[in-house]
Amino acid sequence: MKNLIVVLVGGLSGEREISFLTGKACSLALKKKGYSVISIDAKGNFGEKLKKLKPKAIFNALHGKYGEDGFVQSLLEGFKIPYTHSGVFASSLAMDKAMSRLIFRKNDLKTPKYFLLHKNHEGNLVKKIKKKKIKFPVVIKPVNEGSSLGVHICKNKIKLKNKYKKLLKDYGRILVEEYIPGREIQVAVMGDKALGAIELVPKRQFYDYKAKYSSKACTKHIMPAPISSNKYREVLNLAKKAHSVLGCRGITRSDFRFFRNQFYLLELNTQPGMTQLSLVPEIAGYCGIKFEDMVAWMIEDASYNR
Repeated sequence: MKNLIVVLVGGLSGEREISFLTGKACSLALKKKGYSVISIDAKGNFGEKLKKLKPKAIFNALHGKYGEDGFVQSLLEGFKIPYTHSGVFASSLAMDKAMSRLIFRKNDLKTPKYFLLHKNHEGNLVKKIKKKKIKFPVVIKPVNEGSSLGVHICKNKIKLKNKYKKLLKDYGRILVEEYIPGREIQVAVMGDKALGAIELVPKRQFYDYKAKYSSKACTKHIMPAPISSNKYREVLNLAKKAHSVLGCRGITRSDFRFFRNQFYLLELNTQPGMTQLSLVPEIAGYCGIKFEDMVAWMIEDASYNR
């Protein structure tokens, strides 16, 4: 169908349910803008369905593994079907927190101190932490997971030993990093423009999965982030730079901690959520961009060879 848009939803990651929420919201927005829309669950032999449908473009509403790590992107490149968000290389880099941090640091973007821990090669973990001059509490997290799945703040050696073995068993390799206290600031980038910065004040220990997706978590959103105008411009420029150095396209969201007047980049998300509680639509709305206009822009920005 000539003007058909396929919204890819679901998939196989731990963020499958969130993907359905993003997909539903974006499908409704596209229909309001006059597009013909079909949603397809990205599991099984969904590629054959795409080839038969021959859509104008794909709205990639997937989150997590396979959906935003370059896997689906490489499939769509092979089909030569235009798609939204970042391409194969940028997606795979951003999803891999170790690789993206190497690039961020090379480009003078400050990140927490960290090191990689591999399954069956953990050795003396506490010694490694001391060698890297990292003090407790420490944060452990999967290298290639999203929505704060598998993230633990370990206040002491006992909690660390209780948590890291299961993470290694489940994921194979994990990131061990210093815990940066301070304020949670997140920035949305749309194309070549940083839209704005929002501050999050979670009632939970940090902005985890429940804080992101459950209204019961009562996370406070402050838009715009109440920091000085100079610091506001600075964090927007840092997010734009992170977007650029990874070669991202479309929309991204960069997550920072603001501590002792410095911004620490935790990660960049190439496919941020588009649910009712999601930050990018909230930031865009503050800037006067309606949700359906933003989603339509993403479709018009779609291409392959990204």
